[in-house]
Amino acid sequence: MNATRPTALIADDEPLLREALAGQLAQAWPELEIVAQARNGREAIELFEAHKPDICFLDVHMPGLSGVEAARAIGRGAHLVFVTAFDKYALQAFEHGVLDYLVKPVEPKRLAEAVARLKDRVRERGPAQDMDALLEQLAERLGGKDAGKRLRWLHVSLGQSLRLVAVEDVDFLRSDEKYTRVAWRADGKPVDGLVRTPLKELSAQLDPSRFVQVHRSVVVNLSAISHVKRDLNETALIHLKGREEVLPVSRTYLHLFQQM
Repeated sequence: MNATRPTALIADDEPLLREALAGQLAQAWPELEIVAQARNGREAIELFEAHKPDICFLDVHMPGLSGVEAARAIGRGAHLVFVTAFDKYALQAFEHGVLDYLVKPVEPKRLAEAVARLKDRVRERGPAQDMDALLEQLAERLGGKDAGKRLRWLHVSLGQSLRLVAVEDVDFLRSDEKYTRVAWRADGKPVDGLVRTPLKELSAQLDPSRFVQVHRSVVVNLSAISHVKRDLNETALIHLKGREEVLPVSRTYLHLFQQM
């Protein structure tokens, strides 16, 4: 924690909302220094590690890693304030009074109340000791009972090195005998590596709204698809953004692309 001037990070995928909250905080808490602004949950984690702010203002719903997932990675390293457009989530999840929240659009009175509590927490004590349990409850309310169990990172072998790859960056996974081939982007360039976990085990841990099985040996990230072309015998071929590989769609999974 900063011993002199309190510091904060703001994470929101909407630039205007980030700037708006920063402006409101400048009015409500002039001493607070905004040391970083993140566009998504993954960037929030990276910037938190780089700056170690006292407080993190996290939008609940962001692409890729959500604010709740980012909060679970940050853990008790900072005081957490969630920003949400959905008050129904906040009413129950924050009734403990330990995790604070703001509802969009942020009202000055509500922000002043949150700032008063944060000043006391920063001055008097560290983040809640039961933070992990509360974040687990919040993840369940927001994403269903299995949300907290979804895979977020992969340890991928690339030659003699081991890479930590965010699942959101993965284009597709393909069964490769006892291994699973993982294809992802690094600095915008396609990269491939291997993990020892079978595809069936991995696919069960992926977010079904983002990853779909299209063949018994292939799972693809929907956001990585450029276009799909029908092939012979009621099958299809998936063309990927920025990749030359073409992935097969078997007859069993063709219904996923019926609107082609």
